[in-house]
Amino acid sequence: MSKKMQAAVVEAFGQKLVLKELDIPTIGPGQILVKTEACGVCHTDLHAAHGDWPLKPTPPFIPGHEGIGIVVALGDGVTAVKEGDRVGVPWLYSACGHCEHCLAAWETVCGEAEFGGYTKNGGFAEYIVADPNYVAHIPNGLSAVEAAPIICAGVTTYKGIKETGARPGQWIAISGIGGLGHLGVQYAKALGLRVCAVDIDDRKLAHATKLGADAVVNAKQPGAVEAVIKATNGGAHGVLITAPSLIAFNQGVAMTRKRGTCALVGLPPGEFPTPLFDVVANCITIRGSFVGTRLDMAEALAFAAEGKVKADIELQPLSAINDVFERLQNGDVPSRVVLDFSNH
Repeated sequence: MSKKMQAAVVEAFGQKLVLKELDIPTIGPGQILVKTEACGVCHTDLHAAHGDWPLKPTPPFIPGHEGIGIVVALGDGVTAVKEGDRVGVPWLYSACGHCEHCLAAWETVCGEAEFGGYTKNGGFAEYIVADPNYVAHIPNGLSAVEAAPIICAGVTTYKGIKETGARPGQWIAISGIGGLGHLGVQYAKALGLRVCAVDIDDRKLAHATKLGADAVVNAKQPGAVEAVIKATNGGAHGVLITAPSLIAFNQGVAMTRKRGTCALVGLPPGEFPTPLFDVVANCITIRGSFVGTRLDMAEALAFAAEGKVKADIELQPLSAINDVFERLQNGDVPSRVVLDFSNH
């Protein structure tokens, strides 16, 4: 095989990604090499490329944490996967395995966690080095393209829904019906929940209805919160905020039923004020939820493999990444973009 690979590289924050020919990385003991078949594009990749968050990656780096591909080489001592397996290299690239969080199967908050496409090079490249103990195992019957959005957008919304504690038959309000939210609607329905979809775009709300939402509310309309409370007969038992919008966060807490839980997975910059009287008097829980564990990942993929959850996917080549980023920045991506490496 050629010793070179194509990759899209962040060389400086806020600049366009540079398409480069790089050496295919060599792996060490305990590592695997994955030949990329597809890689989803996530809003987080945009934040990474712009250096938006307090913990910044170090340029130059290769973004992408929804990379799916075939294991083509094993380092010494690798037993968790074998050559020819289809795996995903997700946001949680690795963790220490022995801190209190890892021991409690909460590896997502490990203090020594590494992140794909952020602190480790990711999937906007023809080959990815990965930690075999933390890759996602893609079930038979799920293509690389179909699996890509599930290993980030899918597991994040699935875990967020679980974190609300909403039970079958109860109401969940999902705010933001984009790349994450359209999957959230499907997971919530598969889990037996009643769904109220909230967005500022009527097209996305119409799509949510097609996906099974029981009620829809345009967040821009006057009295949007009251409309959700009315539709859910007293407020949603669980609220999932996927929208990267501070207004959505404020609305989300107000939509939460007494003794309900509002789970936050969107990551807008800044802070939002908490209405303390309402939160205390109504016994509301506000909970952050950060991607999902390896078990959550396996469960999220299983729903997709059974056909209960399917991402809306637009395929693009790696060479189009800067155009895709610009569209993401402008909110002009109705579905999930997946970079297709099948011609590489």
